[in-house]
Order: sequence, then structure tokens, then C-alpha cells
Amino acid sequence: MRDEKAKGRAAAVAADGVKRVKVVVWDLDRTVWDGVLLEDGAVPLRAGVAEAVRELDARGVVQSVASRNDEATALARLAELGLAEYFLLPQIGWGAKSASVQRIAEALNLGLDSFLFLDDDPFEQAEVGRAHPQVRTAEYTEPADLLGRPDLAAAPGAPDGSWRRQQYRTDLRRTDAEQEHTGTPEEFLATLGLRLTVRHARPGDLARAEELTVRTHQLNATGYTYSAAELDQLRESESHLLLVAELADRFGDYGTIGLVLIERAAGLWTLKLLLVSCRVMSRGTGTVLLQHVIARAMAEGVRLQGEFVPTDRNRPMQVAYRFAGFRTVREEDGLIVLEHRGEKAPTVPAHLELRSEL
Repeated sequence: MRDEKAKGRAAAVAADGVKRVKVVVWDLDRTVWDGVLLEDGAVPLRAGVAEAVRELDARGVVQSVASRNDEATALARLAELGLAEYFLLPQIGWGAKSASVQRIAEALNLGLDSFLFLDDDPFEQAEVGRAHPQVRTAEYTEPADLLGRPDLAAAPGAPDGSWRRQQYRTDLRRTDAEQEHTGTPEEFLATLGLRLTVRHARPGDLARAEELTVRTHQLNATGYTYSAAELDQLRESESHLLLVAELADRFGDYGTIGLVLIERAAGLWTLKLLLVSCRVMSRGTGTVLLQHVIARAMAEGVRLQGEFVPTDRNRPMQVAYRFAGFRTVREEDGLIVLEHRGEKAPTVPAHLELRSEL
């Protein structure tokens, strides 16, 4: 199973041929609308733009704007055209568009290699491309050309509708609150009212669970990927436990942010998969989720082992295992098997409320 799962991620990448686009940044003049706004305040939308924007939103692609324009005038026109709500962090002013793209990436905490920049002007495309070679650039022509790009296909298991846009919008509110907070990071966490719910996976969780295995790299102990069908089989297996973790705070729901797969044998539980969305890395949820599994294993009187496959990005998970009391018991073919010493049941940090439905 380990070799098959490791190959599964590589096969998925090879099938796509390119890395999926997570963010599309639109120019406005002669791209979103026909003409130049400051020359004609009633500029109409270009053919198919509204269709393309709404379809990308439904696919879970985040969208923003980088435009040389008067900000108030441009935002007002986007609102009149019914598109303002679809664009997060619009960058409208007179500076370089490469700087605008950089600010969007930093605010969203996403790599520039997941960006596509759309502009009718080859000069602007070149300016962004020189500053950020990893950003893909193109001219918007018609919906079919844009929506037919392989790197804009819906990710496997992606939720329908505007879920991702709403999640990022809420995350930006959290970020603003954190930047305005004058105390320590620990004191800020205490103000959030964090609630982590751990429960058995249900059929309705499988699409998001699949997406997590595909998208999560840094806080993923093995890097294994699973399809929704595979996860459903494991969910119904008597020799496995498939758990999901959901997080909420005073700003709203983060949704499903964690996934645990445990293989159960006589006297031994093995963590085959432990992952947490990178969006919640600073909330301490990965540690709490692991601590909860440890406590459950100790309550059941079984040994607990965890599989770890080192990658170039998941060292934080190895550190989490070490700090939780795991020690290496064997290594083979790139797989590290760790076992918990079982010395004490861990406690949940004060800033987070754990709700277990197991």
C-alpha cells in the first residue's frame, strides 16, 4: 500500500502535466471589460467574463485583480457589474503589477507558482514574468480557452460553490485581527475560542478528505494520496479507523482541516496517515490531534506506532512526532516507523477546546 500511495501522487502530477492554478489575477481594462474605465465610465464586460469568473469560483479557484486604475472608480464599476464579491484583495493603483501579484501571494500565503496572471498587454505580462518567473501569464480571449486549461481543472474532491473564496475571506479577517492584537501569539490564540472536533468520517466527508490528501504537503506525515473511493473502503473496514478533524473559532468555521487513518491490529494501532491543513499550522491543531490519538490508544491499552515518509516539506510532522514522545523503531526503504513510549497521556492546551465524538 505504501508504494502504491507514493506512486499515486507522482501519477496524479504526471497526468495533469502542470501544477494546478490556485489563484487567477485579472487585469481590468480590455481584459475584464471592454475599453478603458477612465475614458468611459460605462465600460461593459467582455464577452464571457462573468461566466468564466463564476465558473472558476465554483471550481475553488481564488481570484483577484491587479490593475492600473483609480481604485474607488474601478471597485464601484466591479460592484455595478456584479463581480466585486468574487475578487479577494484587489490591487488597484499605479504601481507595478508584479508588486501587486506579490502582495496577493503574501496575503494568501500561497506560492507564486500557483498563480495565473491575465492581461491583454504583452508588456504587463512580461513585467510580471520577469519579476516572478514562476507565475503563468496569458491573455484572456474567451471562456472556453480559459476554462479548458488543464491547470484550471477542478481539483479532485474539491467542494462545490464558493467555499474556498469564503474560507480565504474569513482567513483575511483573522489575519487582520492578529495584526491588530498587541499581546503575545499565545494571548491572541486564547481570544479566538478555538474548537476542534474529532469524529468518524462520514460519506459526505470523503470529497474533502481526498482533497486534503492531494493538497497537503507540509503537515502530512507520509505524503500518501487516497481517492474518495479508497477512503470509503477504509471507512467501512473493521481493521481501520478513518477520522476527520473540524476547526471553528469566533470568526466562523475552518471546515475539515485534518485527517487520520489508523490501522488496527491485536494490541497495536498504526497511524498510516496523519495530516493537517497548512492553513491552521499556527493554531496548534496538529499537535492536539496527535495528542488525542495518543490518549485514545492509551485508553484502549494498545501500542501506538506512526509511519513517517520524509519529503522536502514535511519535517514539521517529524518534529511533532518527536515532541509527542515517539521514537524510531525501524527504517526501511525510506519509511520510518516510530512508536509512542506510552509514558503519559498528553493534555490539551488551554487555548483550544477539544470535542471528541469517538
